[in-house]
Amino acid sequence: MAKTKTTFFCQNCGTQHAKWVGQCGACKEWNTIVEEIIQKEEKRVWKQSTTAKQTVNKPLKIAEIQLNPEERVVTNNNELDTVLGGGLVKGSVTLLGGEPGIGKSTLLLQVALNINQKVLYVSGEESQSQIKMRAERLNANNSNCLILTETSTQQIFKNIETIAPEVLVIDSIQTLHTNNIEASPGTISQIRETSAELIKFAKETATPVLLIGHINKEGNIAGPKILEHMVDVVLQFEGDRNHTYRILRSQKNRFGSTSELGIYEMLSNGLREISNPSEILISKKDADLSGTAIASTLEGIRPLMIEIQALVSTAVYGTPQRSTTGYNLKRLNMILAVLEKRAGFKLGAKDVFLNITGGINVDDPAIDLAVVAAILSSNQDVAINPNVCFGAEVGLAGEIRPVSKIDQRILEAEKLGYKTFVASKYNKISSKNHTIKLILVGKIEEAFATLFA
Repeated sequence: MAKTKTTFFCQNCGTQHAKWVGQCGACKEWNTIVEEIIQKEEKRVWKQSTTAKQTVNKPLKIAEIQLNPEERVVTNNNELDTVLGGGLVKGSVTLLGGEPGIGKSTLLLQVALNINQKVLYVSGEESQSQIKMRAERLNANNSNCLILTETSTQQIFKNIETIAPEVLVIDSIQTLHTNNIEASPGTISQIRETSAELIKFAKETATPVLLIGHINKEGNIAGPKILEHMVDVVLQFEGDRNHTYRILRSQKNRFGSTSELGIYEMLSNGLREISNPSEILISKKDADLSGTAIASTLEGIRPLMIEIQALVSTAVYGTPQRSTTGYNLKRLNMILAVLEKRAGFKLGAKDVFLNITGGINVDDPAIDLAVVAAILSSNQDVAINPNVCFGAEVGLAGEIRPVSKIDQRILEAEKLGYKTFVASKYNKISSKNHTIKLILVGKIEEAFATLFA
C-alpha cells in the first residue's frame, strides 16, 4: 500500500501550508485552505523507457551554444498567428483564458477545423454532439480534426499513442484529473499535476498544446499562479457582452512580442477576423458632432485609429461626476486638472464623461491630445473636422510631448484618408514626403487655437 500524504492548499492563490489555518498567509483570504490527499506512487511517464539512458547536461559557454530555428505551425488564423508571433511553435504550450461565454471554445475549435494538421480536440465540458453542432455553425469540415470527450489524462494519453496527433487542444485544463493524485478535478494539485504531464508530453514529442483556462471572480486564470509560469504562452480573450467585438491579447510569450493584438467579431457562424480594426473602432455618422476626436494608438506593431467621445455638461448635483469607459479614470482627472490650471478652462463644476468606442481599453498615452480635443469640443459645443486625427501625450505643465513610432502613426492616418495630423513639435519625423498635412504644436493653447480659431 502506497504511503499517503496530506497537504493543505489555498484555493485562491495556491500556497501550500503544513496545517489548516483560517487565513492564508500569502493572499490574506479567509477560509480558503482545503485539505488534499496526494497518493505517492510511481507515475506514468510519457513514452519514456525504463531502460533509457539518462543524459547529463553539461554547462556550456554562451559562444558554444548553437541556435536552432523555431519550427512553427501556421494556424490559418491571421489574427492568432500575429499575436503568437507567426504561428504555434512546435513543443510549445499555450494557455487561453477568458470569461465564460466570451468565445474561447469557439476560437480554438475554429482553429482546429481550419489548420492543415491532424488535431485532437479533447473536451471535458461538452459532448461530441454539442461540438458537432458548433462545428456545423462554423461551416468547417476538417476530416483531420478528431473529437474526444475525456477528462482522465491516462485515457487521453492512450488515445494520443494510437492517433499520434500533430496538435492537441484541451478544453479545459480545470476539468482534467490524473489517477496519480486523489483530489477532485479543478483543485490546485490536480491542475498543477495535469499541466505538468501535458507540458512533458509537448516537450518530448514536439507537439503544440493549446489549453483553455477558466478565470476566477477577480478576472485571473483559475488555479495556481505557477500554471502561468509553466506554460510558454498566455493569451487573454476579452470583450464586452454588449459588443460583438473580441480582443485577443498576449500576456506572456516566450517566442514573440507581448504587445500584439488580435481583433475578432462574434457572428452566428463563428469569429470573423478584423483585418482593419480602424473601420470598426470609428463610428459612422451623417453629421459632424461635437465631443468626438480621432486618436492614433499603437498595439504592438499595429497602428489603430480609434474614436474618443466626450460629454461635458453642467453638474446637476453638488459633486461633479467623472466617468470613463475604456480609459483610465485617474488619467482623465489629471488631464482635467491640467486644462484648468495651465489652460484656464473652468471644468471643475462640470460633469465629464469619456468613452472609447468599440469596447476596447487603451493605455497608450499618445491618445491624450485626442482626449483633450474631445473634451474641449464638447465644452465649446464646436465639432472637430472629421478628417483630423491626433497623436501626442499631454504633460503636467500643459506641454504637448512626443510619442514613439510617430511615422507609423502618420502613415496609417494617411492610408485611411485623413487630411490633417496633429502631433508634438518635439517629435522627430524622419520622412518629409507625407501628403497629409502636419500640424505641430507645443502647448495646449496652441492646439486649442488651431482647432477652434
